[in-house]
Amino acid sequence: MLTIRTDIPEGLLDLKAHELHKMLDGPTLFHLPGRRTPALYISVLLHGNEPVGWDAMRHLLYQHQNKTLPRAISLFIGNIQAAKFHQRLLDHQADYNRIWNAGDSPEHRMAHQVYTEMAKSKLFASIDVHNNTGLNPHYACVNKLETACLHLATLFDRTVIYFTRPESVQSLAFSELAPAVTIECGQPDNPHGVMHATEYLTACLNLAEIPSHPVAKQDIELFHTVAIVRIAPGIQIGFQEETLDLRLVEDIDHLNFQELSANTLIGWQQPNGKLAIITTDEQDREVTEDYFHLDGTALRVRRPIMPSMLTRDTTIIRQDCLCYLMERLAIPNPLNTLQEPLQKQE
Repeated sequence: MLTIRTDIPEGLLDLKAHELHKMLDGPTLFHLPGRRTPALYISVLLHGNEPVGWDAMRHLLYQHQNKTLPRAISLFIGNIQAAKFHQRLLDHQADYNRIWNAGDSPEHRMAHQVYTEMAKSKLFASIDVHNNTGLNPHYACVNKLETACLHLATLFDRTVIYFTRPESVQSLAFSELAPAVTIECGQPDNPHGVMHATEYLTACLNLAEIPSHPVAKQDIELFHTVAIVRIAPGIQIGFQEETLDLRLVEDIDHLNFQELSANTLIGWQQPNGKLAIITTDEQDREVTEDYFHLDGTALRVRRPIMPSMLTRDTTIIRQDCLCYLMERLAIPNPLNTLQEPLQKQE
């Protein structure tokens, strides 16, 4: 499935994400030279409905059409076929950001090719660029609590999320090769996301090195994803019909990055006594009843928690999850290179 190139074909930068299929046969890895090495790895369009990464790279590469890049780039353009239809993924596909560990699907084998290719030489850093569908602020994610990763993250935004699940995401795999971050650039129809991503990638390209000194405490607001909430198999979800198995509150995406108090209403479900959601922690243990409870037919939060990635797009909810649950992490002073998880703030 993978094509590897060392040039940007003429006219490619004129194409929007949904038009890339006209010139590219499928997932493509571009190795582009620059003044400095090792290369900065950038992945875009792992989800076909998240064009911000490609739009940012179009701007960046346009600016350097007649001059040498400050640093070599290895650019991976992912799910071109799903982008054609403005979809996260197509029905026959695996999720391109859930294929970076063991697996035998065509997508898993392609991801293994990319990883093997990039492991041949040292990398400067890895950046995975995303939009999201709900109302979320711009933020960065890391999978290792190490100084280099945290510096890359705070260069994008002071809001940083540390997570270790799902294990199959690109950034977690590439964190074994170089400092790795994921940047979340808001909703696809907001031009500020493209501008912010372009500025960030340009800044990363111009770094001579990633700082090694501790991240200043006032420069970071750190959260830890402690659980993933998914819809139970066979459950019908939505926002209007009272006959649905689970009817979510209308403004559910307004709850993102809000510190919810106990008993906050999430939705209503049929009175069968069994929760319509499944919540798993970082050890893949089911912990649903630690975080949610039924009050009659009302589905409510059991304890204070902060969600992210809540969306009104029911297709995305089914394909991925309802949300992630986060807790704040206390920041030691000074913030040293971190090899062990930080202590949870009580």
